[in-house]
Amino acid sequence: MLSLAGVRKSYGGHEVICGVDLDLRAGECYGLLGPNGAGKTTTLRLALGLAEPDAGRISLLGEPIPRRAREARLRLGVVPQLDNLDPDFSVLENLLVYGRYFGLPDGAIAARIPRLLEFAGLEGRAQSRIQALSGGMKRRLSLARALVNDPDLILLDEPTTGLDPQARHLIWERLKQLVAQGKTILLTTHFMDEAERLCDRLSVMDHGRLIITGTPRELIAHHIEPQVVEVYGEGAPAWAQVHARRLCRRWERAGETVFCYTQDGEPVLRTLEGQRDVRYLHRRANLEDVFLKLTGRDLRD
Repeated sequence: MLSLAGVRKSYGGHEVICGVDLDLRAGECYGLLGPNGAGKTTTLRLALGLAEPDAGRISLLGEPIPRRAREARLRLGVVPQLDNLDPDFSVLENLLVYGRYFGLPDGAIAARIPRLLEFAGLEGRAQSRIQALSGGMKRRLSLARALVNDPDLILLDEPTTGLDPQARHLIWERLKQLVAQGKTILLTTHFMDEAERLCDRLSVMDHGRLIITGTPRELIAHHIEPQVVEVYGEGAPAWAQVHARRLCRRWERAGETVFCYTQDGEPVLRTLEGQRDVRYLHRRANLEDVFLKLTGRDLRD
C-alpha cells in the first residue's frame, strides 16, 4: 500500500529524513509516532508527492511517487491535523464539493452521503452550517469527507487532538470499523494509548530515522521493564535517594515524579506504605514508557 526505501530529504543543508524504510501492508492500521520535529510530517509529504526526495524510492498504492502522485491520490483519503472544512458550505455541500475533486458525478456522491453521515454520527445534520458543529462533529465530518471517494488507504494526522473522551472513543470505534472492512490506515498521533489501542504495527521516529518497528505488545515486552511505580510529592526525591538505586532496575526523575521501572513492584510498594509526604501509582508498563525511553523526556519545539 505504501513503500519507502532509503528515502532521504534535506532542507538548507540539514538532513531531516535519513534513509527511511517503511512498508505498509494492506488491511492494517500502522502508526507513525515521534516527538515534534522528528520528521513525521516531512515523511508524509514525501509519501503524498508534495515534496520530492533527494534519494530513495517511494511507491504509493502501486504508483511511483512523485511522478504519478496525482493518480495515487485518487485512491487515497486524508484527514489533516487541522480541520479545513469550508465554512461557506453546509455539511452536505462539503461532502458533495469534495467528491467532485475526484471526478465523481453528483449522483454517485449523493448516493454515498447518507451512509457517510450515518458513519460519522451526523444524521439529521446534512443542512447544518460548519459553524454550528462542535469540535467532535467537525472531526467526524472530516473523517466522513475522507471516505467520499471510497479510498483504499486512509491517512490520518493526529485525528483526535483536542477532542473530549467521548468523541475520541467514537473516532476509535469508527477507525476499527474501517480496518474491519478491509481499509488500510496510516495514523500519526501523540496519544500513546490511541496508538496502543488502534495500531497493528507502529514505528517510532526520531531525528529523521525510524528507530523501532513492531506491534505495540512486542515493543513493550522488548524495550521496557514490565512494572512501573510512579512516586510523586515532596518526599519523592528523598525516597529515591534511599531506595531507587536498590530496588529499581531503572529509574528516572521528571520534576517531582520518580519513575521506578522494575520486574517486581511489591518490594518498592513496601517502602512506600505509611509515608505521608509521597503518593504513588503502581501500573503495568505501556507504550508511553517505551516512547519516552527511546526519545527522552526533554521538551521538543
